[in-house]
Amino acid sequence: MKTTLIVLLGLGLLVFGFVQMFALKRDRVAARNFPPMGQLIDVDGVTVHAVQMGQGPDLVLLHGASGSTRDFTLAFADLVKDRYRVTVLDRPGLGWSGLTDPSHARAWSTGHATPREQARVLHDATQKLGVTKPIVLGHSFGGIVAFAWALEFDDLAGVVSVAGVAMPWPDGLGWTYRLNGSALGGGLAVPVFSAFLPKSYVDSSLDAIFAPQKPPAGYLAHVGAAMSLRRQSMRANARQVNFLRPQVVEMSAHYGEINVPVEMVHGDADTIVPVSIHAARIPDHIKGANLTVLPGIGHMPQHADPQAVIDAIDRVASRSGLR
Repeated sequence: MKTTLIVLLGLGLLVFGFVQMFALKRDRVAARNFPPMGQLIDVDGVTVHAVQMGQGPDLVLLHGASGSTRDFTLAFADLVKDRYRVTVLDRPGLGWSGLTDPSHARAWSTGHATPREQARVLHDATQKLGVTKPIVLGHSFGGIVAFAWALEFDDLAGVVSVAGVAMPWPDGLGWTYRLNGSALGGGLAVPVFSAFLPKSYVDSSLDAIFAPQKPPAGYLAHVGAAMSLRRQSMRANARQVNFLRPQVVEMSAHYGEINVPVEMVHGDADTIVPVSIHAARIPDHIKGANLTVLPGIGHMPQHADPQAVIDAIDRVASRSGLR
């Protein structure tokens, strides 16, 4: 019996070693194929990746869960760089931005950066880039970071939330977030997913995120989904999402303190972050918050109806006196 257990343990360790080896290989291939597109900025020991372009009033763009700067650099940033100085940021742990705390790198952990912590390090990065009084736009998870930015600092012109997380939701999350966001899942499941998740799963996930629209031509090749499948990024993303709700509860109690213009753009066909649960409730909490609902649009308005998002940015610029 003892010999059998030793053999099984040895086989388990051997398999786990092979999984880690394949995951490491995919990590390295992803990093080689999708290098930084901008600057790597040091913020008190934390690396923040920023892509900056254009001229005019400052506009900061924050991506959603499992994303990176590349979601905005495919097309949207080019649409606004003629009238705004655009700064696109990788949120902590994703893309080429590092973790806000070295302990968050532990596989068998649930350590992660809260929206307020993310806002603080990203704000400090923009300060190093000379950004002044920015409009802060956040998509999906980036929306709650944009609201955190407005709660933490008063040197911004306003907030644009695009299909953004904003209010506590009644239901639980998908099983992959619960598993990968746990300490056990971070140690055991994430390396398996990272090493062997097939492209068909990535394609189907992408279709679900864009539904009822389709991803734009060249999106997958540009955005670099492989970067989100690296072990550190998978853990960071899963933990941030899995433990987000209590942080949204805390933040939403303070929304009345936000005194800058707030514009929200949300599709009524969004099943990822439903408008009725999130953006539709914000005007009751933030005075003057304006919601634009887009009929038939899903979770990616910046691709499906970029002009509606640009119009919201322009309204914040006008309301805040930037234009």
